[in-house]
Amino acid sequence: MKRSRRRLPLVVAGTCLAVLLGYAALDAGGIVPGVLTTSPLPPPAPTATPGTRTLPVVPQPTPSTSVGMPLSPLSGAGSAPSAAGVRKKLDPVLALPALADASFVVRDGQTGTVLLDEHGARPRVPASTTKLLSAAAIGQVFGPGEVLTTRVVRGASAGSVVLVAGGDSLLAPGRGRPAAVAGHAGLADLADQVAKALRTAGTERVTVSVDLGYAAGPLVAPTWSPSFRPDGVTGAVAMLGRSDQRALPGRPGPADPVESTLDAFVARLDETGVAARKAASPRTSAPADAPVLGSVRSAPVLDQLALALTESDNALTEILARQAAYRAAAGTSFADVGAWVVARVAELGVPVTGASLRDASGLSRQNRVTALLLTDLLAKAYDGRHLSLARAFEGLPVAGLSGTLADRYRSGAGHDAAGRARAKTGTLTGVDALAGNVVDDDGHLLVYAGLVAEAPAEQARAGLDRFVGTLAACGCR
Repeated sequence: MKRSRRRLPLVVAGTCLAVLLGYAALDAGGIVPGVLTTSPLPPPAPTATPGTRTLPVVPQPTPSTSVGMPLSPLSGAGSAPSAAGVRKKLDPVLALPALADASFVVRDGQTGTVLLDEHGARPRVPASTTKLLSAAAIGQVFGPGEVLTTRVVRGASAGSVVLVAGGDSLLAPGRGRPAAVAGHAGLADLADQVAKALRTAGTERVTVSVDLGYAAGPLVAPTWSPSFRPDGVTGAVAMLGRSDQRALPGRPGPADPVESTLDAFVARLDETGVAARKAASPRTSAPADAPVLGSVRSAPVLDQLALALTESDNALTEILARQAAYRAAAGTSFADVGAWVVARVAELGVPVTGASLRDASGLSRQNRVTALLLTDLLAKAYDGRHLSLARAFEGLPVAGLSGTLADRYRSGAGHDAAGRARAKTGTLTGVDALAGNVVDDDGHLLVYAGLVAEAPAEQARAGLDRFVGTLAACGCR
């Protein structure tokens, strides 16, 4: 995997620029040391709306915008970390009691060279770091700008219409918000279009059904704890849903998102003056080539994927992965989708020995992944030849700033990584994981993965944060 440092991929430059801007944001807020500090005000909470993101969106550089090609390296050849240097710095961290049963791998992010391998080939429960594999697979199916369409068509009988699910689980119950990811398309906007078409045709009363033929599958996985959905750990996995009903811990979503979305649409249509009611048996199949009465389009799928990674949204990840598998003519059960994800990752040239997935989100305790696989996948995202991977990983949380890392790295042993580490977290009872990248003190990109088992959550998380903080301050030559 070694490549000339004088041909450092453009994607690495873009990644490091984003990380450095993140550090600058923390510096200006007084969270990390630096010359930009102005006040100790904390950043606002991250949102699902690109227009109000708390982090800058940094586009990948292109030949037309770059200063020249090839780009000069991030750091001088003499500053490249060595395996011996990494081992020396990390040995005290790896000796922590909380990390006694763990796997760790560190790679040079610019060459892919393995600098540390501590049980890296041992298959372990990956928890939500599973989403890295799923994102890689989803990113191979959906291109930039591709969206999901929710339609309403004429039904088989007079005075009937059918709401056709198209995979958008983030529909606003009222008006859509064009700047938003969650709530981009709105049921009220869809109802307005349908009402106009019905009035033009002289139809004043309708019954409404729903077609769920697209990417159909079970709502919850058989390998999940029965408490996950009622506790809000995940929502039900359906190809139609509302942005205001996304599941959150302690605030579960509906057991049947389709039913509540259909009810909301019927109510919006009725508010337009068209007398609308839900069909007695609302599940149906839309007639082939039925006239379209209205349609709304979601935010781009890759923006939804970024949101799923940032917030570790289990249901949204499963929904997008199921659609990707369906479009690739694979099965749509949770196990089928998991197997398809592993197969698509293998097509990227990543060794998947020991990998087995029973879902796409990481909630299944039957999932197995290695730290070597995770770092190999991450390294490929920055090699300049796998832009779909780079796009898929754009939603990785930033240490101390966004998503599931917003409240980590602001103090303590991992503080050196604040603003310049990005990672996917993973947590199940008895399992803690972290996989991502960081720019070290010498300006060198490192990728890493840590999978910890059988340790108290607080101590395991502190150990993982110290691991990443040590890498950030390392140099490790």
